Amino acid sequence: MKAPPLSNFIGGRWVPSTGSRTIDVHNPATGQTIARTPLSGGADVAAAVAAATAAFPGWSETPPVVRARTMFTFKALLESHAEGIARIVTTEHGKTLDESRSSVRRAIECVEVACGAPSMLMGDALENVWAGIDCTSMRQPIGVCAAIAPFNFPAMVPLWFLPFAVVSGNTFVLKPSEQVPLSQQKMFELLEQCDLPPGVVNLVHGQREVSEAICDHPGIRAVSFVGSTAVARAVYQRATHAGKRVQALGGAKNFIVVMPDADLERAIPIISESFYGCAGERCLAGSILVPVGPVHAEARDRLVEFARTMKVGNGMEAGVDMGPVISAAHRDRVLGYVERGAAEGARLVLDGRTRTMSTDGYFVGPSIFDAVTPAMTIGRDEIFGPVAAICPVERLEDVFRLMEAHPNANATSIFTSSGKTAREFAHRATASMVGVNIGVASPMAYFPFGGARDSFFGDLKVHGRDAFEFYTDKKVTISRWF
Repeated sequence: MKAPPLSNFIGGRWVPSTGSRTIDVHNPATGQTIARTPLSGGADVAAAVAAATAAFPGWSETPPVVRARTMFTFKALLESHAEGIARIVTTEHGKTLDESRSSVRRAIECVEVACGAPSMLMGDALENVWAGIDCTSMRQPIGVCAAIAPFNFPAMVPLWFLPFAVVSGNTFVLKPSEQVPLSQQKMFELLEQCDLPPGVVNLVHGQREVSEAICDHPGIRAVSFVGSTAVARAVYQRATHAGKRVQALGGAKNFIVVMPDADLERAIPIISESFYGCAGERCLAGSILVPVGPVHAEARDRLVEFARTMKVGNGMEAGVDMGPVISAAHRDRVLGYVERGAAEGARLVLDGRTRTMSTDGYFVGPSIFDAVTPAMTIGRDEIFGPVAAICPVERLEDVFRLMEAHPNANATSIFTSSGKTAREFAHRATASMVGVNIGVASPMAYFPFGGARDSFFGDLKVHGRDAFEFYTDKKVTISRWF
């Protein structure tokens, strides 16, 4: 018997979608159907926005310290259910259990930062800006906000947005990825226990129709998005055209630079995790390894040796280093890039297609190409899978030319023992997130997160102070009393 379709959460109640169609949710490690996502439509979004709009006046007037207490409660519930949520993430996404645990921890850290709202929402004041005249600046919530979440971090990415928006006094509508809805379903069950008034948080399942309705609905004031560059650009253009604030995080092609003075013994395991962690399905994953000068051969050979020993399998099993990719279609897409790279003349030094793996799930073995050029498809496109491209250069100056020529600029890292080189790299890198001897340059939740160029569309990043800026408006009052 098929499982019943998941419900939406609107106005404080679990309600069925008005859509008649559903899609199956699969465990990527086994191919088994584990849930059914309803394909909601514009009517469901309208109902969620109506509930959020009705809840906004009361919630926006609730003292910030009281709003923060709801997030303290939510954090405590997340802590007590962290292991269960991590297991849901591995089941619906495929990443290893340790990777899922780490992503849930990062999600909780976002809620921790949001709990500091009473301090972060404080305004400014100055008396006697002119004789007898004082000026104050206050932050006020902007209204109904929404987020369109990706598949690759189902527990973490929604909490980049929801806690900051809600604790700032806004109400919220979330659209999870239709491929991984279960962890978000669980988190909304926990939010039910946080004494939030009905309509403050809402969940609407679906695909493109829901995303377009969020972009278009006049009652939504701000939209957050994470996904590919093409869709991020489309969301940004469509939602800003409708008069909304938008932060749209797009794709990446992240350069990992290895200098001749790098400590390869320590660096290669870190670099390998950057390329192959979460099966390469993350916007901060290493995409192109750039060895500088004479370190090329040794860095390549060490990476091949390390990747060859990785255990690929079900992320629930102990000792597994890399799980499957999200779907059969995505597996075929990644394998197509391997074929394309070989056809374009790159040297395939590790062929993931030859790895013996379970035929039930959506597994792809780690692959490595050497002698990749920026003109090749695998040197240009975001593959979003366990495929490493090596593009050797002679000098650090050549690294900057590579970066400047690529439209994406999300994250980048350098491995070196030279402080001078590291400082120059951090200063000149085009990406907004830079790692020094760090494989995944992911800022903590109290720092801004987001790329540049075609990796980010908007003005204010996610996390930290930028989040409170994004979800509030500044009202300035200039006063004189006679």
